[in-house]
Amino acid sequence: MQAIIYYVRQLQRLSGVKLYLNLAGMVISGLLESSAILLLVPMLGMAGIQLGGTASAGYHLPGLGFISELPQTTALLLVLGSYVFIVLCQNLIARSVAIRNVEIQQTYGRQLRYEVYSALLRAEWSFFLKKRTSDLINVMTTELARVLAGISCFLQFLTSLLFTLVQIGFAFWLSPKMTLSVLVCAVLLSLFSRRFIRKAKRLGSRSTELGKTYLGGITDQLNGIKDIKSNNLEHSRLEWLHAFTGEVKREQLDYTRLRSNSQLLYKLSSTLLIAVFIFVSFRFMHAEGPNLLLVILVFTRLWPTFSTLQSLMEQLASVLPSFKQLQLLQDECLAAVEHDRVEGGEAVAPMTLKHSLEARNVDFRYHPQEPEYSLQKVNVVIPARKMTAIVGRSGAGKSTLVDLLMGLMQPETGEILADGEPITGERLLAYRRSIGYVAQDPFLYNATIRDNLTMIKPDAEEEELWEALEFASSADFVRKLPDGLDTLLGDRGVRLSGGERQRLVLARAIIRKPSILVLDEATSALDTENEKRIQEALERLKTSVTVIVIAHRLSTIRGADQILVIDQGRVIQQGIYSGLASEKGGMFSRLLSGQEEAI
Repeated sequence: MQAIIYYVRQLQRLSGVKLYLNLAGMVISGLLESSAILLLVPMLGMAGIQLGGTASAGYHLPGLGFISELPQTTALLLVLGSYVFIVLCQNLIARSVAIRNVEIQQTYGRQLRYEVYSALLRAEWSFFLKKRTSDLINVMTTELARVLAGISCFLQFLTSLLFTLVQIGFAFWLSPKMTLSVLVCAVLLSLFSRRFIRKAKRLGSRSTELGKTYLGGITDQLNGIKDIKSNNLEHSRLEWLHAFTGEVKREQLDYTRLRSNSQLLYKLSSTLLIAVFIFVSFRFMHAEGPNLLLVILVFTRLWPTFSTLQSLMEQLASVLPSFKQLQLLQDECLAAVEHDRVEGGEAVAPMTLKHSLEARNVDFRYHPQEPEYSLQKVNVVIPARKMTAIVGRSGAGKSTLVDLLMGLMQPETGEILADGEPITGERLLAYRRSIGYVAQDPFLYNATIRDNLTMIKPDAEEEELWEALEFASSADFVRKLPDGLDTLLGDRGVRLSGGERQRLVLARAIIRKPSILVLDEATSALDTENEKRIQEALERLKTSVTVIVIAHRLSTIRGADQILVIDQGRVIQQGIYSGLASEKGGMFSRLLSGQEEAI
């Protein structure tokens, strides 16, 4: 319950007085409803509907005896008028509470989603390397929705508990002996019902795992739909879904059986107990019509509140795993937060690299318990306004080094320096904003070309957009599109070819006019002509921008001012293209020979 209390306290801090007013309104609404039902007793008495005694006996309720002294018409008008007034007030209060309740829950839901997503965005890059994207999406959608539903359920539980306490006091006023008997039965039944709550909690954990499995499987399959289609895997994927939905069906049936069994127990017990109480009251206590009606009234109003509390506790137990999942994610994000990040980072001006970027005595591994380092004793200096290429075999550590140079991760030992100062603390965000990055696997948002460019620079003029597109050799094909800059690209830019996507991502990186441009094999999907045009543009650009290139196609880095060769996490060669190519037996020479043979 600690996780539930944590989020309810957040709700209380956000809602303040509104929350207490709503709780009070719910209780008052319940009391008015009970009062309206209570007035049925004198109405039945005046109508002559009795189980014994005289017509006036129906008036004899505590505090309502004066009604019997009034003329019958006056009494009837008073009772009916009171009944209408109470029902009207109860419904007005219930309406106000319902509207305010939605406002409170929606406001808190909005705030909670913002806090969780904000925590995710503030987590360091290494955090995401350890997480499955679909699991994060599941927590942000399904589990968060269950948490909000659970909070609503908890508030209903509190309201029902308050209402029950009031009802108990009201019942004591009417019949102390009857009330004590009902309470004893309720306590005994609640002890017996604890197993329903434990089972609901287990089913909630099972539901959480099924949600993660489904979202993970569907996400993977939709991302790999081309592979599924090309390898005729449709049947096997449908079999997976068939088996999975069978598990979901069993889980839902188990939960329905649990709820049904619980409710059946309470309904049967209430029916049996009310029959026993009526028999005892009539046979041994010689209760007459109005008193018997009181017995029935007390029991039928009090016993369902216990059933409601039991049902709400089962619902809370079933969503408790979601509360734990969400709190765990927030705690992990807090532990992995990029320290010293500045709030309102958009206002931070990007820095300009003037002299050099340096990795000094850098060691790095992704997990402290790993025996081998991804990078070891790396010492490199990348001069400003020059092109530096990083090459090596797959898994050598090229991307890891670039991630460190970009400030996405911090070295275990050593430091990354920009113009002689570490890129940590308050300098990190300004440094990060000075970088333009183009990944090997280009990513475009499901929006227009204009939106994809302006999200990097919202105030970009039309001329700036076309200038960036011209640089990336994208202007010609964009002009040919039906809607030009306003063409919708589809999911991940699926409507474009690989080369077109890569060129648009390059244009998006350039439009910021970065001080440092990082290209992770950014020309791999381009044809020879466009690759040559971009290489020429980079040559012009490097006089004002520091360019760092991860290169697999070594022919593309002939013009690099510096080449770093990495193998097994160490920089083993460093120099210019011609010099490294002439070192017979060196790693660069072997890589170059291997590519020439492949051609």
